[in-house]
Amino acid sequence: MLTEPGEKLADMVRGGDVRSVEYGEVFTRQWIVELILDLTGYLPDVDLTTKKILEPAVGSGAFLGPVLDRLLEARRKHRPDAPWDDLSSVVLAMDLQAHHVRACRRLAVERLVAAGCPDETAADLAAAWVRKGDFLLEESIDSADFVVGNPPYIRIEDLSPDTLAAYRRACPTMGGRADTYIGFYERGLDLLSDGGSLGFICADRWMRNQYGRRLREKILKEGYAVEACLVMHDVSAFETEVSAYPAITVLARRDQRDVAVGEATALFDAHAALDFSAWARTRTETPLRGAGVRSSRLPHWHRTTDSWPDGSPEMLAWLEDLQDRHPPLEDRAAGTRIGIGVATGADAVYVTRDADAAERERMLPLAMPADLKNGSYEWSGHYLVNPWDEDGLVDLDQWPRLTDYLDRNARAVLRRSISKRSPASWYRTIDRVNLSLTGQPKLLLADMKKKTHPVLEPGGRYPHHNLYYIVSDVWDLEALGGLLLSEVVERQVAAYCVKMRGGTLRFQAQYLRRLHAPRPDRIPARILDDLAAAFRTRDRDAATAAALAAYGSARIP
Repeated sequence: MLTEPGEKLADMVRGGDVRSVEYGEVFTRQWIVELILDLTGYLPDVDLTTKKILEPAVGSGAFLGPVLDRLLEARRKHRPDAPWDDLSSVVLAMDLQAHHVRACRRLAVERLVAAGCPDETAADLAAAWVRKGDFLLEESIDSADFVVGNPPYIRIEDLSPDTLAAYRRACPTMGGRADTYIGFYERGLDLLSDGGSLGFICADRWMRNQYGRRLREKILKEGYAVEACLVMHDVSAFETEVSAYPAITVLARRDQRDVAVGEATALFDAHAALDFSAWARTRTETPLRGAGVRSSRLPHWHRTTDSWPDGSPEMLAWLEDLQDRHPPLEDRAAGTRIGIGVATGADAVYVTRDADAAERERMLPLAMPADLKNGSYEWSGHYLVNPWDEDGLVDLDQWPRLTDYLDRNARAVLRRSISKRSPASWYRTIDRVNLSLTGQPKLLLADMKKKTHPVLEPGGRYPHHNLYYIVSDVWDLEALGGLLLSEVVERQVAAYCVKMRGGTLRFQAQYLRRLHAPRPDRIPARILDDLAAAFRTRDRDAATAAALAAYGSARIP
């Protein structure tokens, strides 16, 4: 049920039977179920006989048993004399497998009879509550006040083409490489009544990766709120061993308000779950600090459909504070821009150290990642064979040496998809060259680094596509370089980017654009000088101290 894309389901479940593997089943420990029910508000103190709860993949009844215990306790508290038939529409549990349906109906009958329900009525209620069906495709499902469960995680490669096509028609968020659990989120949210809550334990990758973008967009744009998020990567939350990144996420159909966020450790157990439940439900602002779980309350949730940040509860709260107090670093109106260098589609042709490959005007000095290695800019002598001028793509008839060079390399150039799409401009690079960028001083960052590594290029070179650049009309670039060198910025990037093996970070434009920073005109001159000095000496500690002062932060969590 919980795997990373590319993992085999058979490798995911250790000790499970083949049928469990085929249906993406992993069964949830009871104290995890109780926590989810608590966080969604499915509590016996509420008159649950007037509410409806939906479990879209009931399995062997890990959720159904505790649900019925709470429902029957609520009946005793609130409506002990009400006819048993009144409960016929308060539970719906679905499953694709007939043997699960039979087992869960037996479970329901046992609970009902033990509570005093007549045998025949108990059988009728169990038949109404538990039914065979495909939650992603069945249309005759009424809205619910609660949707809870552990959705099956089945890779798209393990679905038949017809089934996958049907799922994608029914659940538009299941685009790209999104697996089935994304569809369960979508349908569950669609079925929530006003004020209703959904609580799932599932992989948290949809918050970070591209395949979850449509689901994030749905949550933000269609009136849903993130109520709680408890990351449980190191917790033994399931009855079988799984390779997963699980989290409990509680969403609701209501306006966004503050959010309980937590991070469970390997010591998280039933007692720690009770602590987190009590902390979250009392809506206290005091952070929870225990051996099994640490948590904080965010004033609101993230407002972007880009990847939601990853980090400890303290880190997420810190990020929210930075975003609330400081604007985005990129401010095009003020002349601060973030971008990527030129992509050619055939670097072996367009990138060269031969300064005489074409006319001098067509040879553009190129900044490469290797130029940044020592922390100060050292040009390696690379050029871009440049088919662009200020007006656009040049006329090859005007440039015989360029024409000769491209003709000699035409086979490699014409293999590119952009040449096939646009035969008339077959010799263009993928990206247009903006010549005005060449002369501007710019901060350059290589894509993949374990630490922030900004380098100032004083002007005269154009960046290659493996480099990201920042230019600004309002910042002293050395002071901005000190800010970028600091751990304050590095931690922001680490929270937003997809991390590579070994903890390598991605310093791509999409993540740099999510940086928030104080405006330079609001930073005291002394601190700007400290940032610039730290940048010149590559003193990361001094840069961090100055950056904390600039941000008005006491520390980094």
